[in-house]
Amino acid sequence: MANLPQGTRPKRPARRFVDLSIYLENDVLSDPPPLAPKITYQKHADTLPEFMALLPGTRPEDYPDGEAAAAEWVTLTTHNGTHLDAPWHFHSTQDAKNGGARPSITIDQVPLEWCFQSGVKLDFRHLPDGHVVTAAQVAVELDRIGHALQPLDIVVVNTRAGSRYGHPDYLGAGCGMGYEATMYLLERGVRLTGTDAWSWDAPFSYTAQKVAETGNKALIWEGHKAGRDIGYCHLEKLHNLEALPATGFTISCFPHKIRGASAGWTRAVAIFED
Repeated sequence: MANLPQGTRPKRPARRFVDLSIYLENDVLSDPPPLAPKITYQKHADTLPEFMALLPGTRPEDYPDGEAAAAEWVTLTTHNGTHLDAPWHFHSTQDAKNGGARPSITIDQVPLEWCFQSGVKLDFRHLPDGHVVTAAQVAVELDRIGHALQPLDIVVVNTRAGSRYGHPDYLGAGCGMGYEATMYLLERGVRLTGTDAWSWDAPFSYTAQKVAETGNKALIWEGHKAGRDIGYCHLEKLHNLEALPATGFTISCFPHKIRGASAGWTRAVAIFED
């Protein structure tokens, strides 16, 4: 900087952004139908009565071209669209194996530094639908990409579900992250993870079948329930993960600040400094 002409700012590296979020929309299946979002669109003329109520004495002709404002009414849960789950979603307590159980944090209490960190992509697209990833498979994939996990790395999992978004089989597509795979990440300081599938765990249809066959109730939501032992967050319904390399980018995924909530919507993006 000392060699630059006076008043000249150093050139910033160019940034490239990759959108990792799905749309919030009416007509694409991204949740079971009873849980699907509903958007009602208002055109500019539709809101004239609202404006005239807010500005008494005005008439439709007082507004340019008879138009007020476009707006939308949205009915949804905090788990619609691409969203970040807080530990409170998984269980009422967290950190049983990390200093002792305490009340789980809600989405408005998630540390912001968790949500803007170096990203790491694990590619599990080759694994079949319903497969539960093990700690050993995570270790093998990290060795393949040549990455040693660092505290607060954001680890995202690319599954087959990413290619099925918009198709009828999306909800049942992709592998899931089991308890031991999740704990492998958390024990190394990871506090935020993500998947392009509907759930961090394997699809419910496969879990139900395994529980029925084995009688093992510990298989129910096992990846989520790892949060009982070490509190963490994860992103669900990411998209476009196939566009990412294994490392070399930053993920930004700040959630909407909903008081006391179990999750918050986020526009997740990957940032490259070219």
